[in-house]
Amino acid sequence: MKLASFEVETPVGTRQRVGVRDEHGALVDVTAAYAADLNSRGEADPLAVAETHAPPEMSTFLQRGERAFNAARDAVAFVRETDASEGPTGGQLRFDPADEGVRLLAPLPRPNSIRDFMAFEEHVKNSLGEEPPQVWYDTPVYYKGNPDSVVGPGEEVAWPSHSEQLDYELEIAAVIGKEGTDIDAADAEEYIAGYTVFNDFSARDTQMKEMQGRLGPAKGKDFANAFGPFLVTTDSFDLSEARMTAEINGETWSDGVAGEMYHSFADIVEHVSRDETLYPGDVLGSGTVGEGCGLELGRFLEEGDTVTLHVDGLGTLENTVR
Repeated sequence: MKLASFEVETPVGTRQRVGVRDEHGALVDVTAAYAADLNSRGEADPLAVAETHAPPEMSTFLQRGERAFNAARDAVAFVRETDASEGPTGGQLRFDPADEGVRLLAPLPRPNSIRDFMAFEEHVKNSLGEEPPQVWYDTPVYYKGNPDSVVGPGEEVAWPSHSEQLDYELEIAAVIGKEGTDIDAADAEEYIAGYTVFNDFSARDTQMKEMQGRLGPAKGKDFANAFGPFLVTTDSFDLSEARMTAEINGETWSDGVAGEMYHSFADIVEHVSRDETLYPGDVLGSGTVGEGCGLELGRFLEEGDTVTLHVDGLGTLENTVR
């Protein structure tokens, strides 16, 4: 199942929705379609129940857990089987992302937190210019990003004024869907709601300068975290064979495989949750695939460049830097 967050302009203002991409590429409004399903089964107050079980905002949706995901499945099945177009109050059930007034957002427009790891050995070797230290093999190391700097598919990324060396990073992110502490790696998958494409934009000159102070990265990373286009549930995505590519203005710069992660997401979940609680809406980045950024390639972005990241099974995330 491919979940999305999207905005719809209405006569009373812009409203955010959780949608499921159907087989025709349309977005089924989960809350409205589930309300229509409940109404067809005689529920006395279908919209109120639907908004409780499957809220129209992704963070709250994830907090509802399996109940929300089941409601989403029921909503899509109802629309498919009945070909219904309106909810119990006359609201539209399906939206074309290309329509005027509809805007696809990052799947999780405001994560609870962002932790980004360095899980690909080739990237670490290329970035350091030497073998990784032993601690990297022993521990999935990470930094914490800025959850208030999320950008979605198609959004422009503002070039930070403090940098002259802008870079992209080709990554996958796992989104936590269930609260847990001291989670065993063997049980980790049940805590992951799904995966999305992640572009960890980096101001390399700022990053390298600030990290000489033995802390960070921070300012060199916190200006833009791009996610999208969908949150693909774990039962619909095979990470082991997924090809990852990055194109700059249509030219392929990066090409890798997600299964080359040295530290798996299961290991990452186990490590982070040790003596610490993971919450729905927490984002865990894989780090950059080998040769998945300009730093490794010796070339960087220029003003006006369009960065297109694609991961098989997750979709395509495109952003232009200005």
